[in-house]
Amino acid sequence: MATLQTAIQGAAGSVAVIVPSRPDPVVVTYRDLVAEVSSFQQKLAAIGIAKGSPVSIATVNSYEFIVSFLAASWQRGIAAPLNPAYKQDEFKFYIDDVKSAIVLVPRGAYQSGSPAVNAARKFNAAIAECYWDPAKKEVALDVKELGQLQGKGKQPALKPEPEDIALVLHTSGTTSRPKVVPLSHRNLTRTMKNIRDTYQLTAQDRTMLVMPLFHVHGLLCGLLAPLFSGGSMVVPTKFSATEFWQDFITYKANWYTAVPTIHQILLKNPTPSPLPFIRFIRSCSSPLSPTVFHALEKTYKAPVLEAYAMTEAAHQMTSNPLPPHKRKPGTVGLGQGVDVVILNDASDVLPQGAEGEICIRGENVTKGYLNNAEANKTAFAKNGYFRTGDQGKKDEDGYVVITGRIKELINKGGEKISPIELDNVLARHPAVSEAVSFAIPDDLYGQDVAVAIVLKPGARLAQDELEKWVADKLAKFKVPKKVYFTDNMPKTATGKIQRRIVAETMQKQDDLKAKL
Repeated sequence: MATLQTAIQGAAGSVAVIVPSRPDPVVVTYRDLVAEVSSFQQKLAAIGIAKGSPVSIATVNSYEFIVSFLAASWQRGIAAPLNPAYKQDEFKFYIDDVKSAIVLVPRGAYQSGSPAVNAARKFNAAIAECYWDPAKKEVALDVKELGQLQGKGKQPALKPEPEDIALVLHTSGTTSRPKVVPLSHRNLTRTMKNIRDTYQLTAQDRTMLVMPLFHVHGLLCGLLAPLFSGGSMVVPTKFSATEFWQDFITYKANWYTAVPTIHQILLKNPTPSPLPFIRFIRSCSSPLSPTVFHALEKTYKAPVLEAYAMTEAAHQMTSNPLPPHKRKPGTVGLGQGVDVVILNDASDVLPQGAEGEICIRGENVTKGYLNNAEANKTAFAKNGYFRTGDQGKKDEDGYVVITGRIKELINKGGEKISPIELDNVLARHPAVSEAVSFAIPDDLYGQDVAVAIVLKPGARLAQDELEKWVADKLAKFKVPKKVYFTDNMPKTATGKIQRRIVAETMQKQDDLKAKL
C-alpha cells in the first residue's frame, strides 16, 4: 500500500479519523496519523517484525486498530485481523492457521487471561497489549511475552512492495474449514481506486464506519478507500442504533456503508429530524431486498447503492452507480474496475440474459488460497476467471442479478429455485420483518423449500396464511413446505445472514422438539 502511504502523507493537516469517545473525542489529522503509524512501525521492527510476519489484531474498531493495521503492512508484515469476540478455541484455530508471530490485544487482556492471550501462548506467539494512551497521546505497544520473537533482534524499518501479502482473511463460505485468502498490496490498492472512482470520493467526504474492521467490508470500503481519497471517517467502537445518527450529525458524516441488517435496524429506530445531508447509502455483503431499498430511499432521501463483494476480490466487484446513472433495486449493478462475465461449467462466456456462474477477473483478485491446492484447482476457470460460486445473469443494461449461491440453490425434483427470489417476495408481506429461504431434505423431491421468518412486533401470521400469500405470487412448486417462526435470525459476527447457519439452527430446533 505504498500508494496509500503517499496519499496519506499528502493530506497533512486535514482530519483523518474521529473516535467519538465521550466526553472528549479523539480527532486525528493525517499528519498525526502518519507520525503515529511510523512510530508504531518502529516499535514492531524493534521486536523483530519483518517481511512476512503475521500480525494478528484482536481489538475492537478503534484508533489503535487503524494504526497497528497500517504499521504492520508498512513494515512488510501481514495483517491478520481477528474478531475480538471469538472464544478460545476459535482464536486457537485462526492463530495456528496463519502462524501468528504476534497477537495484539486490548489493555487489561493479558492480566485477565483473555481467550486471545491463552490461545497465543499455546502457539508461542508474542503477546502485546495495544491501546491509546491519553497521557502520552500515543498508541502503546506493551509487549508482555516475546514468544517466538525472542532473540529475533531489531529489524530495519521496511517499505512494502506491490506483490507483498498485506492482509490475510478467512472466507466465511459454506465449507466446513475456512480458506485463507492472501491479499497483496496491489490487490488492496486496486480496490481502493475502484471504490474511490465508483462513489467519486474526495477529501470532502466523511463516512460513518460501523462495519467491523476484522471484515473486508469495513477494512476496504470503510477505512482504506476513504484514506486513499483523502477523506475522513467517524469510528465508534461498535454499531449503536441509538447513537448512530447523533454521531453522524455531530461529526458531519455524509455517507455510510453497511449490511442490510444494519439498514433495517436503523429503519426501526427514530429518524433524525431534521435529516442530515446524506450523499449516498451503500449496501453490501448480503442481498438487499427491494422492500428495504425503497424504505431507505424514502426515509433518508438519499440514493441507495447496492454493491457486490467478496473477500477473494479484496471486497468490491460491482456496484450500482451514483445518480444521474440508473440504480436498480434487486441488482448489484455494474462491474467497477473489474471484468465480470457469466460462465457455464465449460468456462464459456454466456450471452446476456443467460444464467450461469458469476466470474471475475482483475487486479484486485487474489492469486489463490494459501496452502490449499484442491480449492485453487476449482476456484479458477480455464480462461483465468475466478469462480465466485454465485449464480446470476446480466440484465438488458448489463446490471448483474444474483439468483443464489450455486450450492444453496434449492433443487426440488429438478426444478432449481432461487432462495433470494423467495426472500424478496416474502419480505413484501406486511407482517414479515426478515425472511431466509433454504433447502430441506424431502423423500419425494430430494429437496423442498423451507423458510425462517421473523415477524414485525405485534404481528401474527400462520403458516397456511403465508403459504396462500406466496401461492398468489409464485409458482406452486416454490411455496414453502415448512415455515419456521423465530424471534431472532441467526447471523455471523458481521451481521451477515448465511443460509447454511440458518438452516442448521432451525433444524436443530426441530431435533430438540422431537426429543422432548
